Amino acid sequence: MTVTLILFFLFFILFLGVPIAFALGSLGLSLMVLGDISPMMLPQTFYSVGDNFILLAVPMFLMMSNILLKAGVGEDLFNFAQSWVGNFPGGLAIATIISCSIFAAISGSSVATAATISTVAFPAMIKRGYHRNFTLGILAAGGTLGILIPPSIPMIVYAFVVEESVLTMFLAGIGPGILLALFFIIFSVFYVKIFNKEVQNVSSTRQEKIENTKKGLPILLMAFIMLGGIYAGIYTPTEAGGIGFLISFIYVLVKKRITFQGFIDSGIETMKTTVTIFVIIAGAKIFGKAISLYRIPQDISSLIVNNINEQGVFILVVCITLLILGFIMETLSLILIMMPIFSISIAAMNIDIIWFGIIFTLMIECALITPPVGLNIYVLQAIGNAKMGEIGRGVAPFVLIMLFTVFVIYFFPDIALYIPFKL
Repeated sequence: MTVTLILFFLFFILFLGVPIAFALGSLGLSLMVLGDISPMMLPQTFYSVGDNFILLAVPMFLMMSNILLKAGVGEDLFNFAQSWVGNFPGGLAIATIISCSIFAAISGSSVATAATISTVAFPAMIKRGYHRNFTLGILAAGGTLGILIPPSIPMIVYAFVVEESVLTMFLAGIGPGILLALFFIIFSVFYVKIFNKEVQNVSSTRQEKIENTKKGLPILLMAFIMLGGIYAGIYTPTEAGGIGFLISFIYVLVKKRITFQGFIDSGIETMKTTVTIFVIIAGAKIFGKAISLYRIPQDISSLIVNNINEQGVFILVVCITLLILGFIMETLSLILIMMPIFSISIAAMNIDIIWFGIIFTLMIECALITPPVGLNIYVLQAIGNAKMGEIGRGVAPFVLIMLFTVFVIYFFPDIALYIPFKL
């Protein structure tokens, strides 16, 4: 009964429009007061979030992606990709996914990936005859690669919540990220061949390929330096964020790709987003501590373990729950609310927490492209001057592809676990 009441009040205040950070924090504080628990832990919680070395990576990756967004590197990446694959069936769609994958490897943000690539790819694809629904869908879906292909801000938060290695999470995301990108590309080729035959391919001369490769190469090197250094153990993911920021800053200065005002705007945007994320995490920690003191996660775990004997059934229940909640909650909220509840059950059922994290990440990717709270939808709505329903129809097949990818990774867990544990 206590669990039901707490969840009811949580979702009730969320539906009233109370920001998630204040909803979680106020409910957690109320539970502490009602349980005669000292609220003195509140300032300690806020301090511990800001003083955490792992979370220090968040503003670094955000600043780097904001600088590159302002510098317009999306055009360099897209031109580089389309010069090599533009003459293939669905060439611009393939170029879009390749561009999103590369930018995802340096940004850690889905929204930044979608915004950076869509600004360039949307008009190019429409001009070449791609259907609007399909174009909007693939750009929104391509942006979700930003949180699956490392580095990933949601993966950092997930690792922080479950107290696991950020590096291991990053390495586990490489295989599934590449697989999902390949599934997007395969679907795009078949879609163009069957439903969008009027598409015009783009052929590039040898000189254009050379010029576009020169422009795209620095971004590729940036991704290689960051991921290669992390994998080789030269520096931690947090340090990689700082190094990535420094490299991107030097790059845009040397190339004169950003104005002083653009740099200031990037800093302000980074501070706003960082503060928002940290306050949400602090609120979630207060809520998590409160429900732990009431033994709610333990009670839910006992309920699950006593009624669900199969791992597959448990994963199915989790996926359905996340898919439904994804319509009303954004990615970080799903991690911070659900993982404290799921974590004890995961341990009791001997489920690998890293493997589960990849499945969890894939499911919250769906939340990024499902209305009404899917952030990538609003990015495409602004760039493409599109209606919500139009984008919704476009993303539907890509949501199914993400769910299929979850199915594949469930039956072939080494896709996620081979690189971090066996390579």
